[in-house]
Amino acid sequence: MRSIYLIILFTFTAGAGYAQQDTTSQVAHRVIILPDTTKPGTIKRVAQPDTIANAKFVADTSSKYKHDPHKATLRSLILPGWGQAYNKEYWKIPIVYAAIGIPIGTWFYNNTWYKRTRDAYTIVVANDTASFPKINKKLFYQGYPLDAASLQTYRNEFRRDRDYSLLITLFAWALNVVDATVFGHLKDFDVSDDLSMHVHPSFDANTKISNLGLVFNFKNKPHKVTMVAP
Repeated sequence: MRSIYLIILFTFTAGAGYAQQDTTSQVAHRVIILPDTTKPGTIKRVAQPDTIANAKFVADTSSKYKHDPHKATLRSLILPGWGQAYNKEYWKIPIVYAAIGIPIGTWFYNNTWYKRTRDAYTIVVANDTASFPKINKKLFYQGYPLDAASLQTYRNEFRRDRDYSLLITLFAWALNVVDATVFGHLKDFDVSDDLSMHVHPSFDANTKISNLGLVFNFKNKPHKVTMVAP
C-alpha cells in the first residue's frame, strides 16, 4: 500500500509540475479543417488557439517580489535593526544595537552621577551636615565630602557627557535609518551582464586635444509573458 501511495503521489506531483510549465512562448493550438476557396475541391488546415484563443499576453510583473525601500526606512525609524532585517542584512543588526545601546547606557550612567553630584553640591553649599549621609560615599575624601568647587566641576562634566550621550544616540539612530534606506534602494540595483561600460578615447586633429569618453549601455531584459483570459 505504501508503494501505491508513493506512485499516486509521484503521478500527481509530476502532473502538477507539467501543468505549471512556463507559457512564455508556448500556446496550445487546435487544427480545424476548412474548405479552400482558392482551390475548389480542396481543403486547408488552419491552426487556431485552443480554448484560450482569445487570451491576451501581458508582461508578468507580479510574479517577482518587489522590494520597497520605503518600508525599510519606516521600519528602521520605528525599531532600529528592523529595516536591516527587511533588507535581509541580518549581520548588521548587532552593529546597530551596539551603536545605539552603548550611548544609551552611557546616558544612564552620566545621568545617575549628575544627580548625585548635584545633590551633594546643594548639601555642601548649604552646609547641611545632617544630610551628609545622603551623599554618595565615592564623593567623600578622608571622611568629608568634596568641596563645593570640585562637586560643581563634576556635576557640570556629568551633565555635559549626559547631553553628548543623547546626541550620539540620536545620531546612531539616524544612521540606522539612512543605512536601511540606502541599501534598500540598492537591493534591486541591476549589476547583471546587461550593464556594460566602454571607454572611447578620441583625438581632435584640428585642436590637437585628446578626449576620453565613457559609454554606458543598458539592455532591457525580456519580460516574462503569461496569458490572461479576457
